[in-house]
Amino acid sequence: MNCYKIWERFGVEMEYMIVDRDTLQVLPRADIPLGKDHEGNQLSDVEYDDIGLSNELVSHVLEFKCAHPKSKFDGLGKRFHHEIRRANKKLEKINAMLLPSAAHPFMDPADKVLWPYECKEIYDCYDQIFNCSGHGWSNLQSTHLNLSFDGDDEFGDLHAAIRVLLPLLPAIAASSPYLDGKFSGFLDARIETYRHNQDKIPSIAGKVIPEPVYTYDDYNKVIFEKVKADIAPHDPKHLLNHFFLNSRGAIARFDRGAIEIRLVDIQECPNADIAIAELEVATLKAISCGKLSDATSMKEYREKLRAMDTDKLADLLVRTAKDAENTIIDWPEFTAMFGLSEETAATKTARAASASKKITAGDVWKHIYSVVKNDITEVSQTFLEKMLARGTLASALYKNLGDSPSREAFICQYKKLADCLSHNRLYEG
Repeated sequence: MNCYKIWERFGVEMEYMIVDRDTLQVLPRADIPLGKDHEGNQLSDVEYDDIGLSNELVSHVLEFKCAHPKSKFDGLGKRFHHEIRRANKKLEKINAMLLPSAAHPFMDPADKVLWPYECKEIYDCYDQIFNCSGHGWSNLQSTHLNLSFDGDDEFGDLHAAIRVLLPLLPAIAASSPYLDGKFSGFLDARIETYRHNQDKIPSIAGKVIPEPVYTYDDYNKVIFEKVKADIAPHDPKHLLNHFFLNSRGAIARFDRGAIEIRLVDIQECPNADIAIAELEVATLKAISCGKLSDATSMKEYREKLRAMDTDKLADLLVRTAKDAENTIIDWPEFTAMFGLSEETAATKTARAASASKKITAGDVWKHIYSVVKNDITEVSQTFLEKMLARGTLASALYKNLGDSPSREAFICQYKKLADCLSHNRLYEG
Protein backbone atom coordinates (compact mmCIF):
# COMPACT_ATOMS: atom_id res chain seq x y z
CA MET A 1 0.00 0.00 0.00
CA ASN A 2 2.98 2.31 -0.34
CA CYS A 3 2.22 5.93 -1.30
CA TYR A 4 -1.55 5.67 -0.82
CA LYS A 5 -3.02 8.45 1.29
CA ILE A 6 -5.15 7.85 4.36
CA TRP A 7 -8.56 6.35 3.46
CA GLU A 8 -7.51 5.83 -0.18
CA ARG A 9 -6.97 2.08 -0.04
CA PHE A 10 -7.76 -0.89 2.15
CA GLY A 11 -7.32 -4.66 2.15
CA VAL A 12 -9.31 -7.43 3.84
CA GLU A 13 -8.09 -10.87 4.94
CA MET A 14 -10.43 -13.66 6.10
CA GLU A 15 -9.42 -16.97 7.70
CA TYR A 16 -11.47 -20.17 7.73
CA MET A 17 -10.84 -23.61 9.21
CA ILE A 18 -11.09 -26.78 7.14
CA VAL A 19 -13.17 -29.55 8.74
CA ASP A 20 -14.76 -32.90 7.97
CA ARG A 21 -18.30 -32.34 6.70
CA ASP A 22 -19.80 -34.91 9.05
CA THR A 23 -17.79 -34.84 12.27
CA LEU A 24 -16.44 -31.26 12.06
CA GLN A 25 -13.00 -32.52 13.08
CA VAL A 26 -10.32 -30.18 11.72
CA LEU A 27 -8.43 -31.44 8.68
CA PRO A 28 -4.91 -30.17 7.82
CA ARG A 29 -5.67 -29.95 4.09
CA ALA A 30 -5.20 -26.35 2.98
CA ASP A 31 -2.99 -27.87 0.29
CA ILE A 32 -6.06 -28.98 -1.69
CA PRO A 33 -7.66 -25.59 -2.49
CA LEU A 34 -4.21 -24.01 -2.97
CA GLY A 35 -3.20 -26.69 -5.49
CA LYS A 36 0.10 -27.28 -7.25
CA ASP A 37 2.06 -25.57 -10.00
CA HIS A 38 2.70 -27.07 -13.45
CA GLU A 39 5.75 -28.92 -12.09
CA GLY A 40 3.76 -30.54 -9.28
CA ASN A 41 5.09 -28.33 -6.47
CA GLN A 42 2.72 -27.34 -3.68
CA LEU A 43 1.54 -23.72 -3.88
CA SER A 44 1.22 -21.51 -0.82
CA ASP A 45 -0.44 -18.62 -2.65
CA VAL A 46 -2.84 -18.47 -5.57
CA GLU A 47 -4.83 -15.60 -7.09
CA TYR A 48 -8.20 -15.55 -8.80
CA ASP A 49 -8.45 -12.05 -10.26
CA ASP A 50 -8.79 -9.72 -7.24
CA ILE A 51 -8.98 -12.41 -4.52
CA GLY A 52 -5.97 -14.36 -3.30
CA LEU A 53 -5.75 -17.54 -1.23
CA SER A 54 -2.85 -18.49 1.01
CA ASN A 55 -1.81 -20.79 3.83
CA GLU A 56 -1.45 -19.89 7.48
CA LEU A 57 0.70 -21.20 10.35
CA VAL A 58 -1.41 -24.35 10.70
CA SER A 59 -2.50 -26.53 7.81
CA HIS A 60 -6.20 -26.59 8.67
CA VAL A 61 -6.59 -22.83 8.11
CA LEU A 62 -7.02 -21.15 4.72
CA GLU A 63 -6.85 -17.41 4.17
CA PHE A 64 -8.78 -15.42 1.57
CA LYS A 65 -7.61 -11.87 0.91
CA CYS A 66 -7.73 -8.90 -1.42
CA ALA A 67 -4.97 -9.61 -3.92
CA HIS A 68 -4.46 -5.88 -4.44
CA PRO A 69 -5.38 -2.75 -2.44
CA LYS A 70 -9.04 -1.81 -2.86
CA SER A 71 -10.70 1.59 -3.03
CA LYS A 72 -14.38 0.51 -2.81
CA PHE A 73 -16.35 -2.10 -0.89
CA ASP A 74 -19.07 -2.53 -3.51
CA GLY A 75 -19.56 -6.21 -4.36
CA LEU A 76 -16.58 -7.34 -2.30
CA GLY A 77 -18.54 -9.75 -0.11
CA LYS A 78 -19.91 -11.39 -3.24
CA ARG A 79 -16.39 -11.80 -4.65
CA PHE A 80 -15.10 -13.43 -1.48
CA HIS A 81 -18.14 -15.70 -1.46
CA HIS A 82 -17.45 -16.82 -5.03
CA GLU A 83 -13.92 -17.92 -4.11
CA ILE A 84 -15.13 -19.59 -0.90
CA ARG A 85 -17.53 -21.66 -2.99
CA ARG A 86 -14.71 -22.55 -5.38
CA ALA A 87 -12.53 -23.73 -2.47
CA ASN A 88 -15.40 -25.70 -0.97
CA LYS A 89 -15.94 -27.44 -4.29
CA LYS A 90 -12.33 -28.63 -4.25
CA LEU A 91 -12.62 -29.77 -0.64
CA GLU A 92 -15.71 -31.86 -1.39
CA LYS A 93 -13.56 -34.65 -2.83
CA ILE A 94 -12.20 -35.44 0.66
CA ASN A 95 -15.58 -34.81 2.36
CA ALA A 96 -14.25 -31.52 3.78
CA MET A 97 -15.53 -27.96 3.91
CA LEU A 98 -14.72 -24.51 5.24
CA LEU A 99 -16.15 -23.65 8.65
CA PRO A 100 -16.62 -20.07 9.87
CA SER A 101 -16.41 -18.55 13.37
CA ALA A 102 -13.25 -17.54 15.16
CA ALA A 103 -12.59 -20.71 17.17
CA HIS A 104 -13.42 -24.37 16.74
CA PRO A 105 -15.65 -25.34 19.67
CA PHE A 106 -14.14 -28.70 20.51
CA MET A 107 -10.82 -29.22 18.70
CA ASP A 108 -7.69 -30.13 20.66
CA PRO A 109 -5.04 -27.59 19.54
CA ALA A 110 -2.34 -30.11 20.44
CA ASP A 111 -3.39 -31.95 17.27
CA LYS A 112 -2.27 -29.06 15.11
CA VAL A 113 -0.17 -29.65 12.00
CA LEU A 114 2.14 -26.80 10.97
CA TRP A 115 2.22 -25.84 7.28
CA PRO A 116 5.08 -28.00 5.94
CA TYR A 117 5.89 -26.15 2.72
CA GLU A 118 6.92 -22.53 2.07
CA CYS A 119 8.06 -20.64 5.22
CA LYS A 120 8.32 -23.91 7.17
CA GLU A 121 11.49 -22.72 8.90
CA ILE A 122 9.69 -19.61 10.19
CA TYR A 123 6.71 -21.62 11.46
CA ASP A 124 9.02 -24.10 13.14
CA CYS A 125 10.82 -21.21 14.82
CA TYR A 126 7.54 -19.87 16.24
CA ASP A 127 6.67 -23.35 17.47
CA GLN A 128 10.05 -23.81 19.15
CA ILE A 129 9.82 -20.46 20.92
CA PHE A 130 6.15 -20.32 21.89
CA ASN A 131 4.82 -23.89 21.52
CA CYS A 132 1.99 -23.35 19.06
CA SER A 133 -0.12 -26.20 20.45
CA GLY A 134 -2.50 -23.82 22.19
CA HIS A 135 -5.78 -22.21 21.18
CA GLY A 136 -4.07 -18.82 20.81
CA TRP A 137 -1.96 -20.18 17.94
CA SER A 138 -3.78 -23.13 16.43
CA ASN A 139 -7.44 -22.37 16.96
CA LEU A 140 -8.24 -18.82 15.97
CA GLN A 141 -9.64 -17.33 12.78
CA SER A 142 -10.02 -13.61 12.26
CA THR A 143 -10.76 -10.93 9.70
CA HIS A 144 -7.95 -8.43 9.28
CA LEU A 145 -8.46 -4.94 7.88
CA ASN A 146 -5.49 -3.07 6.41
CA LEU A 147 -5.78 0.71 6.04
CA SER A 148 -3.40 2.93 4.09
CA PHE A 149 -1.51 5.98 5.30
CA ASP A 150 1.27 8.15 3.94
CA GLY A 151 3.72 9.78 6.34
CA ASP A 152 3.80 10.50 10.05
CA ASP A 153 0.87 12.92 10.19
CA GLU A 154 -1.53 10.45 8.58
CA PHE A 155 -0.13 7.56 10.59
CA GLY A 156 -0.65 9.49 13.82
CA ASP A 157 -4.25 10.37 13.00
CA LEU A 158 -5.09 6.81 11.97
CA HIS A 159 -3.31 5.18 14.88
CA ALA A 160 -5.01 7.45 17.42
CA ALA A 161 -8.46 6.60 16.06
CA ILE A 162 -7.72 2.86 15.90
CA ARG A 163 -6.53 2.71 19.52
CA VAL A 164 -9.91 4.03 20.69
CA LEU A 165 -11.89 1.74 18.39
CA LEU A 166 -10.15 -1.53 19.30
CA PRO A 167 -11.91 -2.18 22.65
CA LEU A 168 -15.31 -1.90 20.95
CA LEU A 169 -14.64 -4.51 18.26
CA PRO A 170 -15.65 -7.61 20.28
CA ALA A 171 -19.01 -5.92 20.91
CA ILE A 172 -19.87 -6.14 17.21
CA ALA A 173 -17.73 -9.09 16.08
CA ALA A 174 -17.39 -11.70 18.87
CA SER A 175 -17.91 -15.19 17.43
CA SER A 176 -15.83 -17.49 19.66
CA PRO A 177 -17.66 -18.39 22.87
CA TYR A 178 -16.60 -22.05 23.02
CA LEU A 179 -13.30 -23.83 23.59
CA ASP A 180 -12.63 -27.43 24.64
CA GLY A 181 -16.28 -28.38 24.27
CA LYS A 182 -17.75 -25.85 26.71
CA PHE A 183 -18.45 -22.16 27.19
CA SER A 184 -15.13 -20.44 27.80
CA GLY A 185 -16.53 -17.66 29.98
CA PHE A 186 -15.74 -15.20 27.18
CA LEU A 187 -17.94 -14.42 24.19
CA ASP A 188 -14.70 -13.57 22.40
CA ALA A 189 -12.41 -16.34 23.62
CA ARG A 190 -10.14 -15.78 20.62
CA ILE A 191 -9.07 -12.39 21.94
CA GLU A 192 -8.67 -13.71 25.48
CA THR A 193 -6.34 -16.50 24.29
CA TYR A 194 -4.63 -14.15 21.81
CA ARG A 195 -3.71 -11.87 24.73
CA HIS A 196 -1.67 -14.65 26.32
CA ASN A 197 -0.20 -16.68 23.47
CA GLN A 198 3.14 -14.85 23.66
CA ASP A 199 3.42 -14.25 27.41
CA LYS A 200 6.92 -15.70 27.23
CA ILE A 201 8.04 -12.45 25.55
CA PRO A 202 5.54 -9.81 26.75
CA SER A 203 6.80 -6.98 24.53
CA ILE A 204 5.55 -8.76 21.39
CA ALA A 205 1.84 -8.26 22.12
CA GLY A 206 2.16 -5.62 24.81
CA LYS A 207 -1.27 -4.90 26.25
CA VAL A 208 -2.82 -5.63 22.82
CA ILE A 209 -3.92 -2.00 22.70
CA PRO A 210 -0.93 -0.26 21.09
CA GLU A 211 1.03 2.36 22.95
CA PRO A 212 0.20 6.04 22.22
CA VAL A 213 2.96 6.58 19.65
CA TYR A 214 2.23 8.62 16.54
CA THR A 215 5.39 8.75 14.40
CA TYR A 216 7.62 6.13 12.83
CA ASP A 217 10.58 7.13 15.03
CA ASP A 218 8.57 6.87 18.23
CA TYR A 219 7.00 3.55 17.17
CA ASN A 220 10.44 2.18 16.35
CA LYS A 221 11.87 3.36 19.67
CA VAL A 222 9.00 2.28 21.92
CA ILE A 223 7.86 -0.91 20.18
CA PHE A 224 10.11 -2.29 17.44
CA GLU A 225 13.45 -1.89 19.19
CA LYS A 226 12.10 -3.57 22.33
CA VAL A 227 10.61 -6.46 20.33
CA LYS A 228 13.82 -6.99 18.35
CA ALA A 229 15.96 -6.98 21.50
CA ASP A 230 13.68 -9.38 23.36
CA ILE A 231 13.34 -11.92 20.52
CA ALA A 232 17.06 -11.94 19.64
CA PRO A 233 18.16 -14.60 22.18
CA HIS A 234 15.39 -16.92 20.93
CA ASP A 235 15.92 -16.32 17.21
CA PRO A 236 19.66 -16.65 16.44
CA LYS A 237 19.00 -17.06 12.69
CA HIS A 238 16.99 -13.80 12.57
CA LEU A 239 14.03 -15.49 10.88
CA LEU A 240 11.33 -13.38 12.51
CA ASN A 241 10.70 -9.94 11.04
CA HIS A 242 9.69 -7.25 13.54
CA PHE A 243 6.85 -5.95 11.34
CA PHE A 244 4.84 -9.18 11.55
CA LEU A 245 6.31 -10.37 14.86
CA ASN A 246 4.56 -7.40 16.49
CA SER A 247 1.26 -8.89 17.71
CA ARG A 248 -0.70 -5.95 19.05
CA GLY A 249 -4.35 -5.66 18.15
CA ALA A 250 -3.35 -3.24 15.43
CA ILE A 251 0.13 -3.41 13.93
CA ALA A 252 1.95 -0.73 11.99
CA ARG A 253 3.29 -2.00 8.68
CA PHE A 254 5.58 0.86 7.74
CA ASP A 255 7.07 -1.42 5.08
CA ARG A 256 3.82 -1.18 3.10
CA GLY A 257 2.25 2.03 4.41
CA ALA A 258 -0.63 0.43 6.29
CA ILE A 259 -2.00 -0.34 9.73
CA GLU A 260 -3.49 -3.83 10.11
CA ILE A 261 -6.38 -4.27 12.55
CA ARG A 262 -6.42 -7.81 13.94
CA LEU A 263 -9.12 -7.93 16.61
CA VAL A 264 -12.18 -8.86 14.54
CA ASP A 265 -13.46 -12.43 14.85
CA ILE A 266 -14.39 -14.02 11.51
CA GLN A 267 -18.17 -14.07 11.01
CA GLU A 268 -20.51 -16.67 9.50
CA CYS A 269 -20.40 -15.27 5.95
CA PRO A 270 -18.30 -12.80 3.93
CA ASN A 271 -21.10 -10.25 3.60
CA ALA A 272 -21.12 -9.97 7.41
CA ASP A 273 -17.33 -9.58 7.51
CA ILE A 274 -17.39 -6.89 4.84
CA ALA A 275 -20.21 -5.12 6.67
CA ILE A 276 -18.07 -4.96 9.81
CA ALA A 277 -15.04 -3.81 7.80
CA GLU A 278 -17.12 -1.01 6.27
CA LEU A 279 -18.36 -0.03 9.71
CA GLU A 280 -14.77 0.04 10.98
CA VAL A 281 -13.67 2.38 8.19
CA ALA A 282 -16.67 4.68 8.53
CA THR A 283 -16.22 4.82 12.31
CA LEU A 284 -12.50 5.55 12.11
CA LYS A 285 -13.15 8.39 9.67
CA ALA A 286 -15.76 9.80 12.04
CA ILE A 287 -13.45 9.48 15.05
CA SER A 288 -10.59 11.17 13.18
CA CYS A 289 -12.62 14.23 12.22
CA GLY A 290 -14.55 14.47 15.49
CA LYS A 291 -17.89 13.72 13.82
CA LEU A 292 -19.02 11.51 16.70
CA SER A 293 -17.97 13.84 19.48
CA ASP A 294 -19.71 16.87 20.99
CA ALA A 295 -16.34 18.62 21.37
CA THR A 296 -16.30 22.26 20.26
CA SER A 297 -12.54 22.55 19.84
CA MET A 298 -10.96 20.20 17.30
CA LYS A 299 -7.52 20.87 18.74
CA GLU A 300 -8.62 19.93 22.25
CA TYR A 301 -10.49 16.87 20.93
CA ARG A 302 -7.43 15.68 19.01
CA GLU A 303 -5.23 16.03 22.09
CA LYS A 304 -7.69 14.04 24.21
CA LEU A 305 -7.95 11.37 21.53
CA ARG A 306 -4.20 10.87 21.42
CA ALA A 307 -3.95 10.85 25.21
CA MET A 308 -6.50 8.07 25.81
CA ASP A 309 -5.13 5.88 28.59
CA THR A 310 -3.69 2.58 27.33
CA ASP A 311 -4.38 0.69 30.57
CA LYS A 312 -8.02 1.75 30.59
CA LEU A 313 -8.44 0.85 26.92
CA ALA A 314 -6.83 -2.54 27.59
CA ASP A 315 -9.12 -3.13 30.58
CA LEU A 316 -12.16 -2.28 28.46
CA LEU A 317 -11.00 -4.72 25.79
CA VAL A 318 -10.85 -7.53 28.35
CA ARG A 319 -14.39 -6.70 29.44
CA THR A 320 -15.82 -6.54 25.93
CA ALA A 321 -14.06 -9.81 25.10
CA LYS A 322 -15.97 -11.30 28.03
CA ASP A 323 -19.42 -9.75 27.60
CA ALA A 324 -19.35 -8.35 24.03
CA GLU A 325 -22.33 -6.06 23.32
CA ASN A 326 -23.61 -6.41 26.89
CA THR A 327 -20.51 -4.81 28.43
CA ILE A 328 -21.29 -1.84 30.68
CA ILE A 329 -19.00 1.07 29.79
CA ASP A 330 -18.62 3.21 32.90
CA TRP A 331 -15.90 5.47 31.52
CA PRO A 332 -17.40 8.91 30.70
CA GLU A 333 -14.26 10.17 28.96
CA PHE A 334 -14.44 7.22 26.55
CA THR A 335 -18.14 7.45 25.74
CA ALA A 336 -17.78 11.22 25.33
CA MET A 337 -15.43 10.55 22.39
CA PHE A 338 -18.53 9.15 20.67
CA GLY A 339 -20.88 11.92 21.81
CA LEU A 340 -22.64 9.73 24.36
CA SER A 341 -23.67 10.31 27.96
CA GLU A 342 -25.87 8.00 30.03
CA GLU A 343 -28.87 10.21 29.26
CA THR A 344 -28.27 10.41 25.51
CA ALA A 345 -27.59 6.67 25.32
CA ALA A 346 -30.95 5.93 26.88
CA THR A 347 -32.66 8.28 24.43
CA LYS A 348 -30.82 7.31 21.27
CA THR A 349 -31.34 3.59 21.75
CA ALA A 350 -35.05 4.09 22.52
CA ARG A 351 -34.87 2.44 25.93
CA ALA A 352 -37.88 2.20 28.18
CA ALA A 353 -38.08 4.96 30.75
CA SER A 354 -37.72 2.48 33.59
CA ALA A 355 -34.63 0.81 32.16
CA SER A 356 -31.15 1.36 33.49
CA LYS A 357 -29.30 4.25 31.88
CA LYS A 358 -25.95 2.54 31.99
CA ILE A 359 -24.27 2.64 28.59
CA THR A 360 -23.46 -0.70 27.03
CA ALA A 361 -21.02 -1.37 24.22
CA GLY A 362 -24.05 -2.34 22.14
CA ASP A 363 -25.53 1.12 22.76
CA VAL A 364 -22.31 2.71 21.54
CA TRP A 365 -22.39 0.69 18.31
CA LYS A 366 -26.04 1.53 17.66
CA HIS A 367 -25.26 5.20 18.14
CA ILE A 368 -22.18 5.03 15.91
CA TYR A 369 -24.17 3.27 13.19
CA SER A 370 -26.88 5.94 13.29
CA VAL A 371 -24.23 8.58 12.60
CA VAL A 372 -22.17 6.82 9.91
CA LYS A 373 -24.90 4.77 8.19
CA ASN A 374 -24.89 6.84 5.01
CA ASP A 375 -21.18 6.16 4.50
CA ILE A 376 -21.84 2.42 4.21
CA THR A 377 -23.11 0.48 1.18
CA GLU A 378 -26.74 -0.64 1.12
CA VAL A 379 -25.83 -4.34 1.28
CA SER A 380 -23.75 -3.79 4.40
CA GLN A 381 -26.42 -1.58 5.96
CA THR A 382 -28.89 -4.46 5.63
CA PHE A 383 -26.51 -6.89 7.31
CA LEU A 384 -25.45 -4.49 10.07
CA GLU A 385 -29.00 -3.65 11.04
CA LYS A 386 -29.80 -7.34 11.43
CA MET A 387 -26.59 -7.94 13.36
CA LEU A 388 -27.20 -5.01 15.72
CA ALA A 389 -30.72 -6.29 16.38
CA ARG A 390 -29.64 -9.92 16.85
CA GLY A 391 -26.49 -9.27 18.83
CA THR A 392 -23.08 -10.77 18.14
CA LEU A 393 -22.74 -14.19 16.55
CA ALA A 394 -21.23 -15.37 19.85
CA SER A 395 -24.34 -14.30 21.75
CA ALA A 396 -26.59 -16.02 19.22
CA LEU A 397 -24.59 -19.24 19.51
CA TYR A 398 -24.59 -19.12 23.30
CA LYS A 399 -28.34 -18.52 23.36
CA ASN A 400 -28.85 -21.70 21.34
CA LEU A 401 -26.17 -23.89 22.94
CA GLY A 402 -25.77 -22.84 26.58
CA ASP A 403 -22.80 -23.61 28.82
CA SER A 404 -22.01 -27.28 28.15
CA PRO A 405 -23.47 -28.47 24.84
CA SER A 406 -23.26 -32.07 23.68
CA ARG A 407 -21.03 -32.93 20.74
CA GLU A 408 -24.19 -33.52 18.70
CA ALA A 409 -25.52 -30.04 19.56
CA PHE A 410 -22.22 -28.45 18.51
CA ILE A 411 -22.26 -30.31 15.22
CA CYS A 412 -25.86 -29.31 14.54
CA GLN A 413 -25.36 -25.58 15.15
CA TYR A 414 -21.91 -25.28 13.56
CA LYS A 415 -23.17 -27.09 10.45
CA LYS A 416 -25.71 -24.27 10.29
CA LEU A 417 -22.77 -21.84 10.31
CA ALA A 418 -21.19 -23.75 7.42
CA ASP A 419 -24.50 -23.47 5.56
CA CYS A 420 -24.51 -19.71 6.21
CA LEU A 421 -21.05 -19.53 4.69
CA SER A 422 -22.18 -21.50 1.65
CA HIS A 423 -25.15 -19.17 1.08
CA ASN A 424 -23.61 -15.88 2.29
CA ARG A 425 -26.33 -15.25 4.88
CA LEU A 426 -26.58 -14.56 8.59
CA TYR A 427 -27.02 -17.15 11.34
CA GLU A 428 -30.28 -16.77 13.20
CA GLY A 429 -30.30 -19.96 15.21
